[in-house]
Amino acid sequence: MELRVFTEPQQGATYDDLLAVARTAEDLGYGAFFRSDHYLGMGTEGLPGPTDAWITLAGLARDTSSIRLGTLMTSATFRYPGPLAISVAQVDQMSGGRVELGIGAGWYEREHTAYGVPFPATGERFDRLEESLAVITGLWGTPAGERFDFEGEHYRLSDSPALPKPVQSPRPPVLIGGKGKKRTPALAARYADEFNVPFDGIEQTRVLFERVRAACADEGRHPSSLTYSNALVLCCGDTEAEIARRAAAIGRDVDELRENGLAGTPDEVAEKIGRYAAAGSQRIYLQMLDLGDLDHLELVAEKVMPQL
Repeated sequence: MELRVFTEPQQGATYDDLLAVARTAEDLGYGAFFRSDHYLGMGTEGLPGPTDAWITLAGLARDTSSIRLGTLMTSATFRYPGPLAISVAQVDQMSGGRVELGIGAGWYEREHTAYGVPFPATGERFDRLEESLAVITGLWGTPAGERFDFEGEHYRLSDSPALPKPVQSPRPPVLIGGKGKKRTPALAARYADEFNVPFDGIEQTRVLFERVRAACADEGRHPSSLTYSNALVLCCGDTEAEIARRAAAIGRDVDELRENGLAGTPDEVAEKIGRYAAAGSQRIYLQMLDLGDLDHLELVAEKVMPQL
């Protein structure tokens, strides 16, 4: 089981805040630093304001040396797929091949209206996501010196040189996640290297993983060729007082977090991670909401990681 750090900078963070978390995670042996891709805080003003996901990761690509970097999830509504393929490939080059692209259809309408981004109906957003995946992977997969063409309903590319190429071969890993019954599993089976279940329980995780495995069978792909993962809120402490303090700092209830997240003592957290592993999860993204609490990451590294 690999542990990764997952942040929500739209809730309030500067680049320096994120750099401190990423460097701490790197020093402590976490597998990756991921961030959300949002432009509007949720239940907060998010001061001093949002930071762009791929600009952040470009900076971290130069300011870190070994930790992997990625998004949960880049919104396909925010960027045209051709320029996004260029951005991700460039950040992959800047990092020496440490980038992963999590991408989704987008869901938060308010941030779209706040910043003038079109927000189509659900069906069209998934259509655009599907075409984006075809374009991005197609551009990366086109051999150097050849050209890429694509004719979709929403995106059309003609005689593209399909440059630049990422460092990673055949491409940076692509992550798809969610709880959809049909299109999400089908897209994961067709395009993803990893399928992620966000903020759900163990039994539902089993159900969602099984849907993706069935979609892989339909696609003629072996289900074990994907990595299966979860994203869960972290609230760990050595004592009940410490757990309560960390829950209060993120505006959550301890009992609710014990039920729906990874909350409790290091032994409790390790035991629950073990139950997710038994359900098929190979990787956990620890949602760290209090970015100033670097001791939280140190506690998990010292007392949870060794048990996994």
